[in-house]
Amino acid sequence: TCAEISIALTYFQLTSEDYRWWWRAFLSSGSSALYVFLYSVLYFYTRLNIEKLVSTLLYFGYMFMLSIIFFLLTGAVGASAGFLFVKAIYGSIKID
Repeated sequence: TCAEISIALTYFQLTSEDYRWWWRAFLSSGSSALYVFLYSVLYFYTRLNIEKLVSTLLYFGYMFMLSIIFFLLTGAVGASAGFLFVKAIYGSIKID
């Protein structure tokens, strides 16, 4: 779904004649990592019974690293999908 969202937002950006779509495609699909991290905070406070400081820091440290990796992964998928979409739509234009 991150590829679909990235393609849709790239299309809307190109139709408004803004051709700097690279970072927006990366950030729009990578922003799902923010959801993952915020859900881990909610899960920590509602389900886990961790009371020690070291365990808490370890949990949030690992979840932060996981969220960064997830951000990079989904951002790369979104940017690649946007690139292939732009290549496909501009590759079909015939110049005579």
